[in-house]
Amino acid sequence: MPRQARKRSNTQIYHVMLRGINQQQIFEDNEDYAKFIQVIRDCKSLSGFQLFAYCLMGNHIHLLLKETNEPIEQIFRRIGSRYVYWYNVKYRRVGHLFQDRFKSEPIETNEYFLTVLRYIHQNPIKAGVCKKVEEYPYSSYGQFLEISDVIDSEFVFNIISQDDFIAYHNKITNDICLDIEAASLVKMTDEQARKIIEKYSKCKSVADFQALSIAQRDKFLKVFKEKGLSIRQISRLTGVSFNVVRKF
Repeated sequence: MPRQARKRSNTQIYHVMLRGINQQQIFEDNEDYAKFIQVIRDCKSLSGFQLFAYCLMGNHIHLLLKETNEPIEQIFRRIGSRYVYWYNVKYRRVGHLFQDRFKSEPIETNEYFLTVLRYIHQNPIKAGVCKKVEEYPYSSYGQFLEISDVIDSEFVFNIISQDDFIAYHNKITNDICLDIEAASLVKMTDEQARKIIEKYSKCKSVADFQALSIAQRDKFLKVFKEKGLSIRQISRLTGVSFNVVRKF
């Protein structure tokens, strides 16, 4: 079945979501998060896009941006290739890290722009990672309250004042933008699941788990399911395909 053409934005503003392949982890430690933010900073200077928000979760990324000199397809080729090369060298792996096609939706109105902005910053709350937007260190929320060389806050504050911005983000909603898996369907948080995986397998990263023999891998997959991890959760945190995990 042919892919549907990407919907183009009349404003050139898009909400973009990028997932790890097989929904696996794409950030293992603080250095990985910091590297990705540096990649964004470098690619901004090359591509000239404006960035209004980001949130880096364990296995996916949300960005709110405006294309200028280059289309979003070229922007994400730059971002993806730079981060994946660095990640593969660090973890001694080869191959793809991201799904082959990122998801995007056009942003045509100021009202929906603000909805997506809040949705991106509240992602960690809905995933059960934190209780307040300001507690999560890997989103752009805090950069709106200080001088930033990554976020283009002037555009946002032409739509909403800083005081209203803070109040707006403190209002928890059920908004869902793009078709990301709802965190409420997960039995336990990824942090809890990651501790179980490390406890039994002694693997501290996706790369460590993928280095196991097939026999070791299969033994641990059975244990993880017995301990209450969902199939999708195991797949995300180990890098093992959904169809393989489902067999156990």
